[in-house]
Amino acid sequence: MTAHAFSHITNDRAKMVDISDKAVSVRSARAVGSIKLRESTIQKIREGQVEKGNVLLTARIAGIMAVKNTPHVIPLCHQIPITDVDLEFDIEDDHITASATVKSVGKTGVEMDALNGVSTALLTIWDMVKSNEKDATGNYPETRIEEIRVESKVKGNA
Repeated sequence: MTAHAFSHITNDRAKMVDISDKAVSVRSARAVGSIKLRESTIQKIREGQVEKGNVLLTARIAGIMAVKNTPHVIPLCHQIPITDVDLEFDIEDDHITASATVKSVGKTGVEMDALNGVSTALLTIWDMVKSNEKDATGNYPETRIEEIRVESKVKGNA
């Protein structure tokens, strides 16, 4: 695609939304997503037998770091004060569900921060267990990150 064609599509514009006149309020969002894994990989996670270490602890820390760094990886997100992050995991036989609840007191929502936290936590799980998920060709035929979404968003008063 030529530069001219690209600028025509995008209208040559990328701009942060001006939130100067918005009221400060308590805001929270919860995002969820899951990673499908082999049952044998899930068992290794449960037993603490993954070569790289504690999968869910590492994913939790990575997800929290991602929440705090969202404006550094998503260019038009506002830098906001994160007041709380809670990352939880639910382990089933063939998948792990991650949820991130993020809170802030500010002028804009935290849904992108929660989505970034969940996405990074799931990617970290994949990285931690990839040697257990590869097939003979080095591919990942069963591994899938699925259904990342905002489950809820709340705006209150400060």
